[in-house]
Amino acid sequence: MRKRLRVDQEGFGLIELLIAMVILNVGLLAIIASFQAGIVTLGRASRVTTAAVLADQQMELYRAITYDSIRLAPATIPVAAPYTSDTAYNASQITTPTCSGPPYPDECNASRTATGADNNSYRVDTYIVQTAPSGGRPVKQVTIVVRDEANLSKVYVRQASSFDLSTG
Repeated sequence: MRKRLRVDQEGFGLIELLIAMVILNVGLLAIIASFQAGIVTLGRASRVTTAAVLADQQMELYRAITYDSIRLAPATIPVAAPYTSDTAYNASQITTPTCSGPPYPDECNASRTATGADNNSYRVDTYIVQTAPSGGRPVKQVTIVVRDEANLSKVYVRQASSFDLSTG
């Protein structure tokens, strides 16, 4: 009887080893998947950060000039989507034909392509409209939208700021 019980246990070590290897593989695949998700997340965060820097640089151009100089060159305003379909778009944007160009300076350019520090291309769209808060004096609302150059429907950053006559 003992001999029979010993014979019946042959091969159990192999099955146990196989089960342990399957469990180990499942754990390793889960770790690899989490690394892949982390890489994708870091790539997206890098693009958003670079786009935010480009938006800040564009906005700083307007902070450095006088109120009367905040305007766009009419020849630089795109007439198609996604520029015209953006919520910041208004057909009566503040423009002036006196911007020197072409090539136009970045503060006069309504839409331009910029290369970020990550060597990716981004589209920087600028919208300037005049608004009048209730009971207040008119202000210029500048909105900067940074999009993925390869997929213009993907917006990375939207930044807006108001400028009034006290700007200069």
